[in-house]
Amino acid sequence: MLRIDDNIAMTISGGVADAQNVVDTLKYYTNMYRMEKGRPMPVKAAAQVVSNMLFSSRLYPFIADVLVGGVDPSGGSIFEVDFFGSMNNEKMVATGSGSPVAYGVLESEFKEGMTVAKAYPLAAKAIIAATRRNVATGDHFDVAILDKEGFREISEQEKGKLLTQFTSNS
Repeated sequence: MLRIDDNIAMTISGGVADAQNVVDTLKYYTNMYRMEKGRPMPVKAAAQVVSNMLFSSRLYPFIADVLVGGVDPSGGSIFEVDFFGSMNNEKMVATGSGSPVAYGVLESEFKEGMTVAKAYPLAAKAIIAATRRNVATGDHFDVAILDKEGFREISEQEKGKLLTQFTSNS
């Protein structure tokens, strides 16, 4: 999870260089928006920036599947933007090579309107399942919470508890 602004974060699967380019570009546009308007960019607008960027390079595409999420005056939202710039507003989503495993966990346990206290352990459980069953997912995970209070990552101690909880139950 990458912090873009106080109200926006993103995750990316795909090529590292392409992903970093998308992250840097979105950070630039959210900073410019904040300076010009005096307020944070809406989440949908940030997702649209990424969509426009990926769509405009569709003939030589960025190898990046992007999730842009956050909180603004309209509430919380998350958008998936694919390699070619297609943008979808989602309630729950996973990307990357481990996403089929993550979806197995998410689709069985996700409930719309979950509290943060229940949602972030579920997200961690889905990621941990993917790391255990898909070598391309890697062996490390980060979890951040983005709500009206802003962006905050959970501590290494909390990640350790989640890792222990979800690896000892399988």
